[in-house]
Amino acid sequence: MQIQINTDRNIDGHEAHATQVSSVVESALNRFSDHITRVEVHLSDENSKKKDGNDDMRCMMEARLEGRQPIAVTHQATTVDQAVDGAADKLTKLIESTLGRLRDHRESQH
Repeated sequence: MQIQINTDRNIDGHEAHATQVSSVVESALNRFSDHITRVEVHLSDENSKKKDGNDDMRCMMEARLEGRQPIAVTHQATTVDQAVDGAADKLTKLIESTLGRLRDHRESQH
């Protein structure tokens, strides 16, 4: 499973932060790694550094599942870490339900 991290110009995308985001994604999605070819993480500060605001850090995660269309989720929070955690949770649930429906469909055809 390949993980690609993208940040906008308002977020510091230094190596340590990228490693931490990658580890959150890996631990959340590890059990699905046989089905996922790539995960793209897009981090952005919706209000930029100039303005204060709640829930202005945005994390969009897109997973590419083998043989399927990409699926994506978005989570906004006060900090980047909270946004990443929230998006990872949402993506885990979405993949669970997507793969569950796929498995149920295959079982119903046998």
